[in-house]
Amino acid sequence: MAGEDDRSGGSFELRPAHFPGRPPIDAYGNGGFRFADMSHRGSLLLLPSGVRDWYPEDPDQLHIEDFQAVLQEADAIEILLVGTGVDLKPLPREVRPVLRDAGISADPMATGAAVRTYNVLLAEERAVAAMLIAVE
Repeated sequence: MAGEDDRSGGSFELRPAHFPGRPPIDAYGNGGFRFADMSHRGSLLLLPSGVRDWYPEDPDQLHIEDFQAVLQEADAIEILLVGTGVDLKPLPREVRPVLRDAGISADPMATGAAVRTYNVLLAEERAVAAMLIAVE
């Protein structure tokens, strides 16, 4: 936790994981993802500014607050892929108009399809971002 002492007598701060690049996703499943010769357990948020932890695990429990990081980078995003787990789930009703007003086209799809589509659009150097719920 932030400010706790470590064994050497100093203090440390836990921060959300962040990878400052735009790597393709090499693999997904088993509750996580592989990219840039690393593995990550849990869901991911892939933005123009880099890859971050993303905490939602249930696509039926998404709220507008889960999209705030995307909205902060809206100027650099045209397409948002939302990997909703094993099955396609719709985005929450209140999210679509907010994203549309920010100039972002949002496409929910199963996580596997979102990973494949993200990699293609990334290779085409498109202004893409992705929110990926991890699958087993």
